[in-house]
Amino acid sequence: MLGKNLHVKKGDTVMVVTGKDKSKTGKILQILLKKEGVLVEGLNVIKRHTRAKGNEPGGILEKEAPIHISNVMLYCGKCRKPVRTRINVLEDGKKARVCVKCGESFDK
Repeated sequence: MLGKNLHVKKGDTVMVVTGKDKSKTGKILQILLKKEGVLVEGLNVIKRHTRAKGNEPGGILEKEAPIHISNVMLYCGKCRKPVRTRINVLEDGKKARVCVKCGESFDK
């Protein structure tokens, strides 16, 4: 199980670095700590066949499946590629994630 210190957060734009969705970008919808994965909007989409229950119709639903957290990297809009980050302490004492290449801050 993962600790609390992750390189990505909910709402970040990430790029998939391995797998069938390699080099595609999307926004993180949810972080699954127990499965060590993330749900990325529009990526790793699976089809779920459901049976009709009561007044809910059955059919084929498309939803995102988890991608392992090690297979995504934070996407820098300035560099236009996936980047590593480092933590910088600001003047007011707050910590911010910063792009190693260009110095762009991801925490506003």
